[in-house]
Amino acid sequence: MHDYYPRFAEELVRDAIADTPVVLIHGSRQSGKTTLAKKIGNPLGYYYVSFDDANQLNAAKADPVGYIRALPKYCILDEVQRVPELFTAIKANVDTNRVAGRFILTGSANVLLLPTLSDSLAGRMEIIHLRPLSQAEIAGHTSHTIFETFIDGITTASFPPARLRHVGSELSHVINAGGYPPALLRTNSKRRAVWYRDYISTIIQRDVRDISAIQNLAVLPRLLKVAAGQSARLFNASELAAPFALSRPTISSYLSLLEQLFIIEQLEPWHNNRLLRAVKTPKLHFLDTGLVCSLLGLDSEALYRDRTVWGQLLETFVLQELRKHADKYDPSMKFFHFRNKDKVEVDIVVECGAEIFGFEVKSSSTVTIQDFKGLKKLQQSGSDTFRIGVVFYDGDAVLPFGEQLYAVPISVLLG
Repeated sequence: MHDYYPRFAEELVRDAIADTPVVLIHGSRQSGKTTLAKKIGNPLGYYYVSFDDANQLNAAKADPVGYIRALPKYCILDEVQRVPELFTAIKANVDTNRVAGRFILTGSANVLLLPTLSDSLAGRMEIIHLRPLSQAEIAGHTSHTIFETFIDGITTASFPPARLRHVGSELSHVINAGGYPPALLRTNSKRRAVWYRDYISTIIQRDVRDISAIQNLAVLPRLLKVAAGQSARLFNASELAAPFALSRPTISSYLSLLEQLFIIEQLEPWHNNRLLRAVKTPKLHFLDTGLVCSLLGLDSEALYRDRTVWGQLLETFVLQELRKHADKYDPSMKFFHFRNKDKVEVDIVVECGAEIFGFEVKSSSTVTIQDFKGLKKLQQSGSDTFRIGVVFYDGDAVLPFGEQLYAVPISVLLG
């Protein structure tokens, strides 16, 4: 393990600063935003400011316009969600002197959702979401994304033998470790658990306070733990609210905060006019499986033994790996899940332009035609736009299961 990993997003940021005045790298705390910004900005002479520094924070809040005006030509402004007052000043400054790459911003909250941010930087800012590390980034393989394989033709793909193998319990170690660079530096799972505990405390004590006047902070650690057990399940606010003496709307607002901080997300349902019986409920997913394991108190062995949680986190893991690859291949790709009232489902549906991809996740090393039931339904509902349907399984070969349908070893996602 090391301090810097090549990132899919590096090329995106470099392209953005070449023609856009403001580039925002946002994502969960400790996902590597500052490291990436400095990797790109330092050799180019960017001046660095962190708003975790109380003096910088106070100065920026006291006089946003004067603060921005006094900065050098090219700047990295780190943890900018702590000073939403700056955005109007940045907008005015950019409009006065429109220079490509003027500001690289980083944020540990989705600043576009902040209620205090009344005016966006639309047309002036490009936003790049930096997620925790993908397995390809950990392995140092960022020149090629999995979507290039699926789109260019999986039948002609020549995966290295190491990418086509049974993984078994090995994958539980990967899922348990998660993708946060500082956590990966701790090879001992007990030490990683300590890191995650401190991480959650920092988010609640600092980041939540930055973006919300929430009163009952003590609820959040407990809510996170309850939500962790629901990853990859249909979203049910009433079920999540049940252990607490709080209303469903209050719990929903707390969950929205966790979404804003890139801890959880809702995967919306996919449907079209041919799917009249589609379920319209989103699925809940965490953005990092290591965090889920920590919240549930599971090491890799316990995770692998608990087949229910194992299945849920395997699905969350695949979703997040695909999202990380999609961020580089085509950031406009949209992710959904599909389920109808007969409980026929597809774990992950991806829209890429007019084309649709379906992905089903199985922990088994055997796969049958029955495992393609949901994908066939998806294929029938959009036959003119359906590109490929994949069942990820714990096998060692890519196998065709009909036109545009394939079983693919889950090991292809491991870098």
